[in-house]
Amino acid sequence: MELSGRSALLTGATGGLGRAIAAALAARGAKLVLSGRRQEALDELAAELPGEGHRTLVADLAEPGAAEQLAAEAGEVDILVANAGLPGAGLLTDLTSEQVARALRVNLEAPMLLARALYPAMLERGAGHLVFVGSLQAKAASPRTTVYSATKFGLRGFALALRMDLAPKVGVSLITPGFVRDAGMFADAGERLPPGMGTVSLEQVGGAVVGAIERNKLEVVVAPPQMRAMAHLGMLSPALADRAQSGSTGQRAAQAIADGHPEGKR
Repeated sequence: MELSGRSALLTGATGGLGRAIAAALAARGAKLVLSGRRQEALDELAAELPGEGHRTLVADLAEPGAAEQLAAEAGEVDILVANAGLPGAGLLTDLTSEQVARALRVNLEAPMLLARALYPAMLERGAGHLVFVGSLQAKAASPRTTVYSATKFGLRGFALALRMDLAPKVGVSLITPGFVRDAGMFADAGERLPPGMGTVSLEQVGGAVVGAIERNKLEVVVAPPQMRAMAHLGMLSPALADRAQSGSTGQRAAQAIADGHPEGKR
């Protein structure tokens, strides 16, 4: 799909990944509907982006009914980029039922409901694209991420199945980042990454979103080779991934993230 002149709804727009995705889309000529929880941050981002016609919509997707309301307020859009996310980090018993509900709602339910509300008009027009920002956590789980992993595994399955339902008129893509410099759970928690993992830049993720839309790619993994290999191994042999992640290094890193996100959100 050609991006120039297309309208795109972007959730989680004011976070590190969101800003990079917004910049990449706007640079290709897209008109953005920027969504997040803070009006001031949204207005600041809209003013920084190239091009004209960008709009802002405040929405807290953790609230019941927020996804449907956002879709209604956004109106007719050509592209959805579901980027908003909560970490839901920690032992399951350390999270309240409300924190579990919020993570499920933002990471999984909201993308599903936004797609459900928006894609019928895309099908009627014969064109459109839905992008879901996932995680390598959807291929290989790690300690202290029961809720987060559940949402990302679910999002991956949803996106892959939805693509089959909507082809060929509407494209569906899954963006699967590994560790991103200056963004994500480690950065938000103020912790260093485990040694040897490797990172990617915010701009690489933004470029992956653009490429997925323009070339109708099914899944774009944005991660160094070693992380791709580890995630693939985790899918092929969960037992090996379990042994690797259950060691002292993996446990310490996981606990550091959980401690850095006492509210289970970002």
